[in-house]
Amino acid sequence: MAFGIDRAELRAWKSNVKDGKIDFLTHYWLDSRFPGCYTVTKVGCSDINRLIEWGETYNLDPNWIDKHDTYPHFDLFGEYQKKILESENKWEQIERFNL
Repeated sequence: MAFGIDRAELRAWKSNVKDGKIDFLTHYWLDSRFPGCYTVTKVGCSDINRLIEWGETYNLDPNWIDKHDTYPHFDLFGEYQKKILESENKWEQIERFNL
């Protein structure tokens, strides 16, 4: 389940992803498969090749892409998450979610 975002943020992310833009959405998240991880950042783009190229910048394996039909994305956790958000100047998300 996702917590800490509102519908407008989710709609904006979905719209940007559909439009072929690289976009970031961080939210609180609980999943027993990932103990100790309380947030996730979804980095999405409907242009898979563009998403793969973006991921290569950060040594992300293209096999890690969640190939959602409409909103393909990488899920970032932990140190990858913080490092990439810092590199992308996503300071609002870092501060808001205490990363």
